[in-house]
Amino acid sequence: MKCVHVVKVGSLRDPNPETRGKVEVRDIPLQPLGDEDVRIKVAYCSICGSDPHLVENIFGWEVPFGIGHEVSGVIVELGPKATKKGLKVGDRVAGNFLHFCGTCYYCQNGQQQFCTHADESNNPGMAEYIVWHESQVYKLPDDVSLKTGCLLEPISIAVRAMDKVGMKAGQRVAISGGGPIGLLILQAIHMSGATSLTLIEPIAERRELAKKFGASYVIDPTTQDVKEEAMRLTDGLGYDVVIDCSGSVHAVYPLPFITAKGGKLIYAAMYPNDFEMPLNLYKFCYYNELEITGLYVAPYAFPRALQLMPRMQLEDFTQKVFDIDDAEAAFEAQISGKYPKILIRCNHIEGE
Repeated sequence: MKCVHVVKVGSLRDPNPETRGKVEVRDIPLQPLGDEDVRIKVAYCSICGSDPHLVENIFGWEVPFGIGHEVSGVIVELGPKATKKGLKVGDRVAGNFLHFCGTCYYCQNGQQQFCTHADESNNPGMAEYIVWHESQVYKLPDDVSLKTGCLLEPISIAVRAMDKVGMKAGQRVAISGGGPIGLLILQAIHMSGATSLTLIEPIAERRELAKKFGASYVIDPTTQDVKEEAMRLTDGLGYDVVIDCSGSVHAVYPLPFITAKGGKLIYAAMYPNDFEMPLNLYKFCYYNELEITGLYVAPYAFPRALQLMPRMQLEDFTQKVFDIDDAEAAFEAQISGKYPKILIRCNHIEGE
């Protein structure tokens, strides 16, 4: 079967073709099906903002390796013991690329995100077929298409972010970074009654999408002083909640300065694994009592993400589609920043 692989690690933005990262489609064997597993014919796998970081080999994996985790498709085969969720052949599904074991200390302690065995099941989703454990798979609502269904995983991240925020109606909220995760979190925050909802984003088209999705204000960090403008918009108080979804080492530094005293500051993106940011502990943690935290995958979020999905505006995220054979061009489009989301069509599914 066809599967998108990282075949050379390096930045996709590197102008030197000799050192630039590279993806290509390779043929690999079908994965074996265990007793409690589900085989899915993949319809779409969307490119995550973390995928270019994988091409840079942030985790130090041995090349070549397959990638992709934001998947939708149709069940074509069930293991003999995959019976607990009532799934059947022909069901349209999406799901969680991680299989939480349920038995390790962290799973037993209500911290699935740190499951010591989760990475053992991370099968590449940019493929014609994928095998997941039954617990990872969720049947899509009838009114959610397969094209939209591949967004279940990023929506789960938005739900997890809301868990971290503990949103109170009327709180002032700023989001840095208008990529898919930032814009999905913005929609969820808007539904929860945020005020002075602000997106900090350099790309004009994404600022316009933020307004469409409920932002009261937008800030262009390339032409405006983020700290100055944020304080003007909040009468000098700052935001009760600030969430970074940019993953940019340039964007993260001003955020403590625009967080209100006693506010929450959430770094909800993937950052270079050797990046360290200076932080004045006296000012921000002692005197201002900021709650500073991060975000890593989405435990316990998928059932709620599934219910939230039909209420979200998702059409803008599904407009640009490449076939799997054009994966290299899809990644070129991804790093161009021209599109809010890129989808890879792994199979043409009848009726979709």
